[in-house]
Amino acid sequence: MINYSYVIIDDSQEGVLETKRMADSFSELVFLAAANTYESGINLILEQEPQLVLLEIDPHNPKSNLSLLLINELHRYLNKIPQIIITTRKKNLAFDAIQYGVTDYILKPLKRIDFIKLILKLKKSNIERENNSYKVSTNVLKPIFIPQQQQIIHDQSLILCIKSYGDYRYIDAKDIAYLRADNNSTDIYLYNGEITTAFKTLKHFETVLSYPFIRIHNSYIVNRNYISRIHNGNSFCYIKSSAVKLPFSKSYKKNIDLIISDLSSGNYLEI
Repeated sequence: MINYSYVIIDDSQEGVLETKRMADSFSELVFLAAANTYESGINLILEQEPQLVLLEIDPHNPKSNLSLLLINELHRYLNKIPQIIITTRKKNLAFDAIQYGVTDYILKPLKRIDFIKLILKLKKSNIERENNSYKVSTNVLKPIFIPQQQQIIHDQSLILCIKSYGDYRYIDAKDIAYLRADNNSTDIYLYNGEITTAFKTLKHFETVLSYPFIRIHNSYIVNRNYISRIHNGNSFCYIKSSAVKLPFSKSYKKNIDLIISDLSSGNYLEI
């Protein structure tokens, strides 16, 4: 029998107990530990290296900062991300979760049948991996060649298509310097000074854009690659080759700290 180690990340102690109580009824699931905030959740996953993460993304306490962005953060440190299972009461977050490639989306109150389906899905996935591994090992003299066109497509960065009344505007995500909220729409600022408007909220872009895009304010998401200066005293980020400075708020200060840490981890000299 294959066992799967797991951790629970949920800001509600009630939620942790509910999830653990259900998981404990399956001998295949091995509990490691639980965490109740974004930061402690990241640390727990890095320390314990679980196979599964049971994650709440609609916390009772907003200060816990639990959200799908936790998955983005894992990509900064891990070559292989554990399988993420969302456990929440809200149905309307399912589409966003799919964009992050989660393994499953289970609604609370938890039902036994949903965990049965999860375990069957995990077992099936293991069997498929073993079969694929066997095929590779028995066909080593038959290399697979990827057409050049497919390689080019795979290497392309994300393209955003902004649609408005039959007008399709295509934007390369890497050219976006920052995004600014404007009521129920979002202004997108490109590095060359161009501006376009999308009729989606900033929250929507926060869920669909991953690293290097980081939210720093209720009104701003910035592309970390276009930051030239961070002034902690005045709470401003400065955009390269421009006079633009973006405010960052205390509630997103941890994201600023992540940017500073990330910039200093590469080929870096502090003077």
